[in-house]
Amino acid sequence: MKKLLYVAGMNKLEATFDAFDSYNKMDPNVFTWEGKTYPQEYFLAIKLYDWVLKLNPQADEPLLLASRSQHIGRWESPRETYPMDREGYLKWRRDLSHFHADKATGILKRVGYDEAIIDRTRQIILKQKIKVDADVQTMENALCLLFLEFQYEDFLHKHSAEKVVNILKKSLLKMDAHGHRFALQLNYSDLGIQYINDALKLIADGKAQS
Repeated sequence: MKKLLYVAGMNKLEATFDAFDSYNKMDPNVFTWEGKTYPQEYFLAIKLYDWVLKLNPQADEPLLLASRSQHIGRWESPRETYPMDREGYLKWRRDLSHFHADKATGILKRVGYDEAIIDRTRQIILKQKIKVDADVQTMENALCLLFLEFQYEDFLHKHSAEKVVNILKKSLLKMDAHGHRFALQLNYSDLGIQYINDALKLIADGKAQS
């Protein structure tokens, strides 16, 4: 009986992944990696899922579901539709989190997940209780690692050194020691590692002054 329930659960999980992936494949934005092109959010969702499993090979179902839908449909709410100031940016980020959670919830309900799984998945997508909830912290680590592995090197050439280092500082502060270990094992250009070291120095200086 337990084996049948387990198989049924896996089938439901796979069906949900297919639904998430199909939605993200509609992204008109393209991401190029190692000479191949992909719908951007589909590629990033797959890689976020991979990072979650690297960080926690025993990740439970809600965390896996959240990893595959954390940014589902992101292209449907572009930054440009909000005021181009800090207040507009913060509102866009808040609204976007709920947009992703609602989109994922609709798919989870159609597949047939119960309210407990849906609520837990939403908590992770919304990143509630970061630094306290282990699954939410794993998600934050994975998001930062996703950026560092696949987007950072392109990003650093488009912005000032000050902006890049400040963003790195904020990202590293969101991570925990487990996430930092993985981050420091990635391959970076000379400029990339210089900025990371600058960000780490700012963090160390801040701790020394506190």
